[in-house]
Amino acid sequence: MQLSGKIAFIGGGAMAEAILKRLVLGGLAQPEQIAVSEPVPARRDYLQAEYGIGVETSNSLAARSAAILVLAVKPQVLDKVLPDLAGVLQPETLVISIMAGVRLSTLRRGLGHERIVRSMPNTPAQVGKGMTVWTATPAVTDDDKGQAQMILEAMGDAFFVDDEHAIDLTTGLSGSGPGFVFLLVEGLIDAGVHIGFGRAQAERMVLQTIEGSIALMRESRAHPADLRNRVTSPGGTTAAGSLVLEQRGVRAALIEAVAAAAARSAELGDLSEADARQ
Repeated sequence: MQLSGKIAFIGGGAMAEAILKRLVLGGLAQPEQIAVSEPVPARRDYLQAEYGIGVETSNSLAARSAAILVLAVKPQVLDKVLPDLAGVLQPETLVISIMAGVRLSTLRRGLGHERIVRSMPNTPAQVGKGMTVWTATPAVTDDDKGQAQMILEAMGDAFFVDDEHAIDLTTGLSGSGPGFVFLLVEGLIDAGVHIGFGRAQAERMVLQTIEGSIALMRESRAHPADLRNRVTSPGGTTAAGSLVLEQRGVRAALIEAVAAAAARSAELGDLSEADARQ
C-alpha cells in the first residue's frame, strides 16, 4: 500500500530524515510526493541530493496543499512555527507531531486545526528499529489512523493509545530509554577496559552480549527474571556481580530515571502550552 498526496515535513533533522528515508526506501511514498521545510541550506541540499525530495525555506509553502504534515521541529521553536502554519492547512490535512511534550490541545489551538496525531518515536527509528506510541484527536478518522500507523510503523514498532497521558509516560520509557541504554553500554565498555580489554574488544563484546540477550528474550518469550536466574549459579560469578548492582541501587535508579523523564515531559507540555497562549 502506498500513501497518496503530498507529504510535508516541517523541520529536516535526524528524526524527519528517519521517517522520510523509510517511506522512500519502503515504497510507501515517491520522492516527488515529499517536501521538507528546513532553514539550514546545507541540510536542504543534503536531503534533496540524498533522497530526491523537494525542499523549501518557507513553512507555509511546504504545508500548503499537504495531505499529511509532519511536525518535526524542536519544541523550543514551536512558538515560531505555529504562526507560519495557522490558517494554511486544508481541513482534511492529517498532522502528525513527533515533538516531545507538546500536547494536542496546544497544537489544535495554535494551528486552528483538528485532525492531529501526537506521537513519541525514539532515536533507533533512524535504523528502522524505533518504538513509537501515538494518540489522536477525535477528528482523526479511521483512514487517517491507518495512514499514521503506516508512517510510524515504517520506523519500527508502533501502537495507538487512547489516553494522551500515556505519551508522557512513553517519553520517559522508550523516548528517553535509548539514552539510558547508551549510558549502561558505556559503563559496560568502561568495565571491560578496566579489567584489561582494549576498548575496541570491549565494545565488540558488550554490543554482541546485549544484542544476543535481547534476541534470546524475544525468541524464548521468557520473563527477564527467569532468564537471569538461568545464568545465575549459586555462589557463581553472575551472582556476585548482581549483588553489587542491587547494593548500588541500579534497579531503583532506572525506575527513578524513567519517572523523572516522564515528569519532565509533562513539564515541557505545560511550558509549550503557556508559550502558545502568549
